[in-house]
Amino acid sequence: MKVIVANDYEDGAKKAADYIDRLVRVKPDCTLGLATGSSPVGMYRELARRCKEEGLDFSKVHSVNLDEYVGLEPTHPQSYRFFMDDNLFDHINIDKANTYVAKGTGDTEANLKEFNDILDRTDIDLQVLGVGPDGHLGFNEPGAFLYEKAHKETLEESTIDANTRFFANRDEVPRFAVTMGMGSIMKAKTLLMIINGNKQDAAKKLLMDDKIDPMCPATFMRLHRDAIVVIEKKLADEIGYTR
Repeated sequence: MKVIVANDYEDGAKKAADYIDRLVRVKPDCTLGLATGSSPVGMYRELARRCKEEGLDFSKVHSVNLDEYVGLEPTHPQSYRFFMDDNLFDHINIDKANTYVAKGTGDTEANLKEFNDILDRTDIDLQVLGVGPDGHLGFNEPGAFLYEKAHKETLEESTIDANTRFFANRDEVPRFAVTMGMGSIMKAKTLLMIINGNKQDAAKKLLMDDKIDPMCPATFMRLHRDAIVVIEKKLADEIGYTR
């Protein structure tokens, strides 16, 4: 696992964007696995700038997203389809027909079948990941076991608490999500995780412990042949990580 310590959030965003930049230029028809949340926003902003100012061409790129809330229409301001459009897709020259975010409304079982069918026939070249304070990846929450394939997940109270800031109040935060399973995530050729903010516990377990622990799904990154972690220096210092 390669660990990159960034000076600050913006530096981390640029360092993470470099990996996608190189991939897209070498393989213009690559498939990106994308994530939502505050961690990748700066990277998406930097990629949009490079598309407009440096000729980074997304016209042949495909993408598939990690997850979506159950119960939110794609037009809802807190849905992950809306997030991706607002933070990336509307600002680059990607064909939205080549982007996939799982449906959050309608028949959940049918939505999961569609999600898994797409994942089964898709080779993801690079999967972007954030991490929850409890170590969840996508919405794969800590537990005695983890799922291989896309599934419906009941969100932990800590996850609901962490996401409350995006909603008017805690009661509005969805209690369920559909998410890629750990098997689908681990199948990606490259994993790119961005860690910042109050993620001390998850970061310490990932970077400084030697256990692969389903109670901290992020630790499964250690099993991947090409895993990259970009972490802010402030957070690295707080957990005592040194290169």
